[in-house]
Amino acid sequence: MIGVARMLADGAEKRSRGATRRMLGGLALAAAAALAGVAPAAAQTSLKFTLDWVFQGPTSPFLVALDKGYYKAEGLDVTMDPGQGSAGAVQRVATGAYDIGFADVNSLIEYNAKNAGKEVLCVFMAYDFPPFGVHTLKKTGIAKPADLAGKKLGAPVFDASYRLFPAFAKKVGLDASTVQFVNLTPQLREQSLVQGSVDFITGHYFSSVLDLEARGVKPEDIVSFNYSDYKMDVYGNGIIISPALAAKPDVVKGFLRATAKAWKEVAGNPAIGIAAAAKRDPLLDQKLEARRLDLSLKMNVLTPYVKENGMGDVDPARFARSVKDVAEAFGLPTAPDPDKVFSGKYLPPKAERMVAP
Repeated sequence: MIGVARMLADGAEKRSRGATRRMLGGLALAAAAALAGVAPAAAQTSLKFTLDWVFQGPTSPFLVALDKGYYKAEGLDVTMDPGQGSAGAVQRVATGAYDIGFADVNSLIEYNAKNAGKEVLCVFMAYDFPPFGVHTLKKTGIAKPADLAGKKLGAPVFDASYRLFPAFAKKVGLDASTVQFVNLTPQLREQSLVQGSVDFITGHYFSSVLDLEARGVKPEDIVSFNYSDYKMDVYGNGIIISPALAAKPDVVKGFLRATAKAWKEVAGNPAIGIAAAAKRDPLLDQKLEARRLDLSLKMNVLTPYVKENGMGDVDPARFARSVKDVAEAFGLPTAPDPDKVFSGKYLPPKAERMVAP
C-alpha cells in the first residue's frame, strides 16, 4: 500500500512539475512577444482592408506595413484586398463588408451627403493634392481646356476624375453638356485614346500618363490638364473607416501608426515599396511602378503642407471649402458637415507623421 501511495504521489509531483513548466513556458513566450512589440496571437484583432484599385506602387506602403509586421505589432491581423474604384471601396466599408479602406474622399463626401446618420469617416489623408485630371494627345489638336468642347470623352463611370469633370469644366468656363461621354472599362481607357475612338480621357495622372507611355506614346505627345492646376483645391485619397470601427479608437490608432511608419519608410526608400508590390503581383512591371510611385509621392503625397505639418491631416479651412465645392459639383442638395467627413482625432502625434523635407 505504501508503494502504491508513493507511486501516486510521484505521479502527482510530475504532473505538477509539467504544469509549472508549461505555465512558465507560456509566460516566457508572452514576455518575448511583448519585448518584440508583437501582441500574442490570441490578442490579434481581425481587420478587412480594401484598396480603391489594384496593387500598385502608390499603395505599396500598405503592403510594406503588412509584410514587415507593423500591423501585427499593433495587435492587428489585417487582410488586404484590391478594389474596383473609390465609390466601390466606400460602399464596401459603408456596408460593413470591410472595416477599413483606401478611397477618394470626394466619393465619401457624396456618400455622406446622401446617408446622414450613417457616415463613413476619413481618418488619414494620404493625397494632399489630388491626382485627378484630363489627358489627351497632341494629334487631337486639343491644346487648352476650351478645346474639349464638342469632343468625345472616354472613362469608366466610377472614375473619380470623370465624376469631378463637371466641376473642372465650370472652373475653366467649359460647357460640359457639349462633351459626349463614352463609358469605357479601365482596361480600354488609354487604348481607346491611342486608337482614336475617343478624343480625351479622365484619370489619375500617375496612372493614365504612364499607361499611355506603356502603349508606345511619347511623353512629349501627351497633353494633360491636372485639376489642381486650375484652382480645384480638393483633396484626394485617404483611409476611411466603418461606423462600427469608429467606436474602436485604439484599433484605428494602431492601424494608422503602422501605416504612417510604412509610408515614411517608402517615401525615404521607394524600392522597398516596389519590392512589396512585386511580391504580391509577380507580373508587375517594376520599372513602371517605380515611376508611378515616384510621381504620386512628388505630386500628391509630399506636398509643402505635408512637409510642414506631417502626413495624414488636413487644413480645416481648405477642407471645408473642398467639401462645399464637391457637393456643388455633384449637384448635392446640401454639403455634409466637414467634421462628419474627416476626423484627425485618431492620428498619431505629429512627430510620428513628419517626413523628410
